[in-house]
Amino acid sequence: MSGKKSLKGYYLTTFLIGLGFFTVGLLDPLYDTYIPIFLGKYISSKSIIGIIMTLDNILAIFLIPIFSAMSDRTVTPIGRRMPYIITLLPLTAILFALVPIAALSSLFYLISAVFLLNLAKQAARGPVVALMPDMVPGDLRSEANGVINTMGGLAAILGTVLLARLMDVKITLPHFGTTDNVLAFPVASIFVILAALMLLLFVKEKNSALSESEKKDSEKKEPLLQSLKAVISEENKSALYILLSLFSWFLGYQGILPFIGTYSKEVLGTSSGTAALASGMVGISYAIFAIPSGKLAHEKGRKKVIRASLLVVIAVMLLITLHSVTIAGSSTASLYIFWALLFVFGTFWVAVVNNSFPMLWQLSTFETIGIYTGLYYFFNQAASVVSPPISGFIIDIFGYPGLFIFVAITMLVSYILMGKVDRGEAED
Repeated sequence: MSGKKSLKGYYLTTFLIGLGFFTVGLLDPLYDTYIPIFLGKYISSKSIIGIIMTLDNILAIFLIPIFSAMSDRTVTPIGRRMPYIITLLPLTAILFALVPIAALSSLFYLISAVFLLNLAKQAARGPVVALMPDMVPGDLRSEANGVINTMGGLAAILGTVLLARLMDVKITLPHFGTTDNVLAFPVASIFVILAALMLLLFVKEKNSALSESEKKDSEKKEPLLQSLKAVISEENKSALYILLSLFSWFLGYQGILPFIGTYSKEVLGTSSGTAALASGMVGISYAIFAIPSGKLAHEKGRKKVIRASLLVVIAVMLLITLHSVTIAGSSTASLYIFWALLFVFGTFWVAVVNNSFPMLWQLSTFETIGIYTGLYYFFNQAASVVSPPISGFIIDIFGYPGLFIFVAITMLVSYILMGKVDRGEAED
């Protein structure tokens, strides 16, 4: 215990890097809450909405690994990740601001705007995520990831608790007249542009110029599928089991995420502005418990913390299932109980996400961090592609209780798979 390092000297750097995650935490909850609502104006089937919601995940499967690996090999005076961050994040912000305007126009314009937005957003995500392990030692990454997830949680609070309330504010737009369900998106975009500027001004990447040997290693980088084949063929299967585990838990998480807002509106009777508060409960618990979960994993072990947290998540999903089948119409008490359960869910979900990425990074080298980041997101987004259509189909057939049971099952599978992992701790 006494020989373990402290994150103290890295807190400021990690906080600044967390601005990149701040943008993700700001945009994603608004996206996941309101895009299904926008689509619901034109489409009645939850299954079809679920299929459309996989668009960003399909693009992410290809773009995140590609741009992560590209940034591994990029050499510029401002670093290897920063050129992508300062161009793609502002572009993402502009396109995000246009989405609600497109939703007022037609289904074609809405889907087109969502497609362009996700091209920019998913291309930016890999370099943003890979920036932290470039600059923080491996044994401190769970704690550093806690700081970064706190930033994401604070952004989720800003987006879902505060900015989402702007969706109920009516504004006057040329050609559309007085309307609501718009204002939160352009305001969030301003924060994203400011975060990108602060990253450029205050984060100075180290090792931005590769040595000759590193350049040769970079030139020999294998494609993503070759990297996946290498992971599968390793004698120790820890990396493979981590990837399979995260596939399973994201299968559940990404399945419930697009429908929390619609559940809040359709079953619990909230307004559009209040619907996002369900995701906000997860964001609040993220911000509170991200750093403690990293510290706990640093002391007790990442695997133990992840598996214990998965058990609690399963229990919460079963309680939400019970809640969904016992409520009689919408009521304030039912809404508060749902929010409380989501708060507990977020408390332990952040411990899972916060410590799984550092386990995978622990198995990489400086030259391959981008590749392992790409593998993480390949499995993450593959689950995200499959899950929303399945979830939508389950809701259409069994209602929302079936969805919550589905999530509990995926978390149980993850718990079993994580039991087979024996590497990825800070001391490895």
